[in-house]
Amino acid sequence: MAINKVVQNAQEAIEGLKDNMTVMFGGFGLCGIPENAIAAIREKGTKGLTCISNNAGVDGFGLGVLLESRQVSKMISSYVGENDEFERQMLSGELEVELIPQGTLAERCRAAGAGIPAFFTPAGYGTEVALGKEVRWFNDKPHLLELAFNAPFAFVKADKGDTAGNLIFNATARNFNHAMAMAGKITVAEVEELVPVGELDPNEIHTPGIFVQRIFKGEKFEKRIEQRTVRSKS
Repeated sequence: MAINKVVQNAQEAIEGLKDNMTVMFGGFGLCGIPENAIAAIREKGTKGLTCISNNAGVDGFGLGVLLESRQVSKMISSYVGENDEFERQMLSGELEVELIPQGTLAERCRAAGAGIPAFFTPAGYGTEVALGKEVRWFNDKPHLLELAFNAPFAFVKADKGDTAGNLIFNATARNFNHAMAMAGKITVAEVEELVPVGELDPNEIHTPGIFVQRIFKGEKFEKRIEQRTVRSKS
Protein backbone atom coordinates (compact mmCIF):
# COMPACT_ATOMS: atom_id res chain seq x y z
CA MET A 1 0.00 0.00 0.00
CA ALA A 2 1.36 3.43 -0.95
CA ILE A 3 2.18 5.86 1.84
CA ASN A 4 -0.31 8.73 1.97
CA LYS A 5 0.32 11.63 4.37
CA VAL A 6 -2.15 14.03 2.79
CA VAL A 7 -4.56 16.02 4.98
CA GLN A 8 -7.38 18.00 3.45
CA ASN A 9 -6.54 21.50 4.60
CA ALA A 10 -4.59 23.67 7.04
CA GLN A 11 -7.19 23.25 9.77
CA GLU A 12 -6.73 19.48 9.73
CA ALA A 13 -2.96 19.88 9.47
CA ILE A 14 -2.69 21.76 12.77
CA GLU A 15 -4.72 19.27 14.81
CA GLY A 16 -2.96 18.54 18.07
CA LEU A 17 -1.43 21.99 18.37
CA LYS A 18 -2.08 23.20 21.90
CA ASP A 19 -1.50 26.28 24.02
CA ASN A 20 2.07 26.85 25.29
CA MET A 21 3.72 24.58 22.72
CA THR A 22 7.04 25.28 21.00
CA VAL A 23 6.61 25.56 17.23
CA MET A 24 9.02 26.00 14.31
CA PHE A 25 8.18 28.09 11.26
CA GLY A 26 10.21 27.87 8.06
CA GLY A 27 10.92 30.91 5.96
CA PHE A 28 13.24 33.88 5.80
CA GLY A 29 11.53 37.22 6.07
CA LEU A 30 8.46 36.61 3.92
CA CYS A 31 10.19 34.15 1.58
CA GLY A 32 8.91 30.60 1.86
CA ILE A 33 6.69 31.07 4.89
CA PRO A 34 3.80 28.64 5.62
CA GLU A 35 1.05 31.19 5.05
CA ASN A 36 -1.89 28.78 5.26
CA ALA A 37 -0.74 27.17 8.51
CA ILE A 38 -0.17 30.56 10.13
CA ALA A 39 -3.67 31.68 9.12
CA ALA A 40 -5.17 28.49 10.55
CA ILE A 41 -3.35 28.96 13.86
CA ARG A 42 -4.60 32.54 14.02
CA GLU A 43 -8.15 31.31 13.43
CA LYS A 44 -7.84 28.53 16.01
CA GLY A 45 -6.63 31.00 18.63
CA THR A 46 -3.87 28.84 20.12
CA LYS A 47 -2.00 30.97 22.68
CA GLY A 48 1.24 31.04 24.65
CA LEU A 49 3.28 29.77 21.73
CA THR A 50 7.07 29.76 21.69
CA CYS A 51 7.90 30.39 18.03
CA ILE A 52 11.22 29.46 16.48
CA SER A 53 11.78 31.41 13.28
CA ASN A 54 14.53 33.45 11.67
CA ASN A 55 12.33 36.51 12.23
CA ALA A 56 8.66 37.35 12.73
CA GLY A 57 7.59 38.52 9.31
CA VAL A 58 6.14 42.02 9.07
CA ASP A 59 3.24 43.87 10.62
CA GLY A 60 0.00 42.32 9.43
CA PHE A 61 1.51 39.34 7.61
CA GLY A 62 3.39 36.14 8.37
CA LEU A 63 4.06 35.60 12.06
CA GLY A 64 3.20 39.26 12.51
CA VAL A 65 -0.49 38.30 12.63
CA LEU A 66 0.13 35.96 15.58
CA LEU A 67 1.98 38.71 17.41
CA GLU A 68 -0.86 41.14 16.82
CA SER A 69 -3.38 38.66 18.24
CA ARG A 70 -1.13 38.05 21.27
CA GLN A 71 -0.82 34.34 20.56
CA VAL A 72 2.98 34.34 20.90
CA SER A 73 4.62 34.48 24.34
CA LYS A 74 8.21 33.96 23.21
CA MET A 75 10.18 34.38 19.99
CA ILE A 76 13.45 32.56 19.34
CA SER A 77 14.93 34.45 16.40
CA SER A 78 18.04 36.00 14.96
CA TYR A 79 16.47 39.19 13.60
CA VAL A 80 13.81 41.67 14.71
CA GLY A 81 13.81 43.31 11.29
CA GLU A 82 10.81 44.99 9.71
CA ASN A 83 8.21 44.12 12.34
CA ASP A 84 7.37 47.16 14.44
CA GLU A 85 4.94 45.22 16.66
CA PHE A 86 7.64 42.63 17.39
CA GLU A 87 10.00 45.42 18.41
CA ARG A 88 7.36 47.17 20.52
CA GLN A 89 6.39 44.03 22.43
CA MET A 90 10.04 43.13 22.99
CA LEU A 91 11.00 46.55 24.34
CA SER A 92 7.89 46.76 26.53
CA GLY A 93 8.53 43.35 28.06
CA GLU A 94 5.27 41.88 26.77
CA LEU A 95 7.15 39.38 24.62
CA GLU A 96 10.06 37.21 25.73
CA VAL A 97 12.70 37.19 23.02
CA GLU A 98 15.79 35.01 22.65
CA LEU A 99 17.99 36.59 19.99
CA ILE A 100 20.71 34.23 18.80
CA PRO A 101 23.25 34.28 15.96
CA GLN A 102 21.72 33.13 12.70
CA GLY A 103 24.27 30.36 12.21
CA THR A 104 23.53 29.06 15.69
CA LEU A 105 19.81 29.10 14.93
CA ALA A 106 20.43 27.06 11.78
CA GLU A 107 22.68 24.57 13.54
CA ARG A 108 20.26 24.08 16.44
CA CYS A 109 17.67 23.11 13.81
CA ARG A 110 20.06 20.84 11.92
CA ALA A 111 21.29 19.17 15.10
CA ALA A 112 17.74 18.37 16.14
CA GLY A 113 17.10 16.73 12.78
CA ALA A 114 20.33 14.74 12.99
CA GLY A 115 19.67 13.52 16.52
CA ILE A 116 22.54 15.53 18.03
CA PRO A 117 21.47 16.88 21.45
CA ALA A 118 24.02 19.71 21.71
CA PHE A 119 27.13 21.20 20.13
CA PHE A 120 29.84 23.79 20.81
CA THR A 121 30.22 26.99 18.78
CA PRO A 122 32.37 30.13 19.21
CA ALA A 123 29.54 32.40 18.05
CA GLY A 124 28.23 34.65 20.82
CA TYR A 125 31.08 34.23 23.30
CA GLY A 126 31.67 37.44 25.26
CA THR A 127 28.13 38.72 24.62
CA GLU A 128 24.73 38.36 26.30
CA VAL A 129 24.24 35.24 24.19
CA ALA A 130 26.74 33.47 26.46
CA LEU A 131 24.95 34.14 29.74
CA GLY A 132 24.39 30.93 31.70
CA LYS A 133 25.98 28.68 29.07
CA GLU A 134 28.83 26.24 29.49
CA VAL A 135 32.13 27.37 27.95
CA ARG A 136 34.87 25.04 26.75
CA TRP A 137 38.08 25.77 24.89
CA PHE A 138 38.93 24.12 21.57
CA ASN A 139 42.02 25.05 19.54
CA ASP A 140 42.74 27.94 21.93
CA LYS A 141 39.32 29.45 21.32
CA PRO A 142 36.30 29.60 23.71
CA HIS A 143 33.11 27.88 22.59
CA LEU A 144 29.56 27.95 23.96
CA LEU A 145 27.43 24.86 24.48
CA GLU A 146 24.19 25.21 22.51
CA LEU A 147 21.25 22.80 22.73
CA ALA A 148 19.37 21.38 19.78
CA PHE A 149 15.77 22.54 19.52
CA ASN A 150 12.93 20.41 20.82
CA ALA A 151 9.74 21.35 18.96
CA PRO A 152 6.56 19.25 18.85
CA PHE A 153 5.53 20.92 15.56
CA ALA A 154 7.34 22.35 12.54
CA PHE A 155 5.43 24.17 9.79
CA VAL A 156 7.16 24.51 6.43
CA LYS A 157 6.29 25.55 2.89
CA ALA A 158 7.48 23.91 -0.33
CA ASP A 159 6.96 24.45 -4.02
CA LYS A 160 6.15 20.82 -4.80
CA GLY A 161 5.42 17.74 -2.75
CA ASP A 162 4.04 14.26 -3.23
CA THR A 163 1.58 12.27 -1.18
CA ALA A 164 4.42 10.54 0.72
CA GLY A 165 5.75 13.91 1.93
CA ASN A 166 8.79 14.30 -0.33
CA LEU A 167 9.47 18.00 -0.86
CA ILE A 168 11.07 20.27 -3.44
CA PHE A 169 11.70 23.92 -2.59
CA ASN A 170 11.99 26.80 -5.01
CA ALA A 171 15.36 28.60 -4.98
CA THR A 172 15.92 30.70 -1.84
CA ALA A 173 12.56 29.62 -0.41
CA ARG A 174 14.44 26.54 0.79
CA ASN A 175 16.13 28.71 3.50
CA PHE A 176 15.20 27.33 6.96
CA ASN A 177 12.45 25.08 5.62
CA HIS A 178 14.60 22.00 5.04
CA ALA A 179 16.35 22.10 8.43
CA MET A 180 13.10 22.71 10.30
CA ALA A 181 11.30 19.98 8.39
CA MET A 182 13.93 17.56 9.72
CA ALA A 183 13.74 18.91 13.27
CA GLY A 184 10.02 18.87 14.09
CA LYS A 185 8.42 15.95 15.89
CA ILE A 186 5.38 16.50 13.68
CA THR A 187 6.30 18.31 10.47
CA VAL A 188 3.49 19.84 8.45
CA ALA A 189 4.26 20.84 4.87
CA GLU A 190 2.03 23.04 2.77
CA VAL A 191 2.79 22.98 -0.94
CA GLU A 192 1.78 24.81 -4.07
CA GLU A 193 1.67 21.64 -6.16
CA LEU A 194 0.77 18.22 -4.76
CA VAL A 195 1.42 15.16 -6.96
CA PRO A 196 1.20 11.37 -6.63
CA VAL A 197 4.21 9.37 -5.47
CA GLY A 198 6.60 8.71 -8.32
CA GLU A 199 6.07 11.98 -10.20
CA LEU A 200 8.96 13.81 -8.54
CA ASP A 201 12.48 13.14 -9.78
CA PRO A 202 14.28 11.50 -6.84
CA ASN A 203 17.42 13.47 -7.75
CA GLU A 204 15.53 16.75 -7.30
CA ILE A 205 14.03 16.07 -3.87
CA HIS A 206 15.39 18.32 -1.13
CA THR A 207 13.59 16.84 1.91
CA PRO A 208 12.72 13.12 1.97
CA GLY A 209 9.20 12.24 3.06
CA ILE A 210 10.47 10.38 6.13
CA PHE A 211 10.78 13.78 7.82
CA VAL A 212 7.22 14.88 6.97
CA GLN A 213 4.15 13.63 8.80
CA ARG A 214 1.41 15.74 7.16
CA ILE A 215 1.15 17.47 3.80
CA PHE A 216 -1.55 19.53 2.10
CA LYS A 217 -2.04 21.78 -0.90
CA GLY A 218 -2.28 25.44 0.05
CA GLU A 219 -5.29 27.39 -1.15
CA LYS A 220 -3.43 30.55 -2.07
CA PHE A 221 -0.10 32.22 -1.47
CA GLU A 222 0.28 35.99 -1.46
CA LYS A 223 4.08 35.83 -1.53
CA ARG A 224 4.50 39.39 -0.36
CA ILE A 225 7.81 41.22 -0.75
CA GLU A 226 9.11 43.06 2.31
CA GLN A 227 10.79 45.88 0.41
CA ARG A 228 10.89 46.42 -3.32
CA THR A 229 13.46 48.74 -4.86
CA VAL A 230 13.43 49.45 -8.57
CA ARG A 231 15.46 51.62 -10.90
CA SER A 232 13.96 54.48 -12.84
CA LYS A 233 13.51 53.86 -16.55
CA SER A 234 15.73 56.78 -17.49
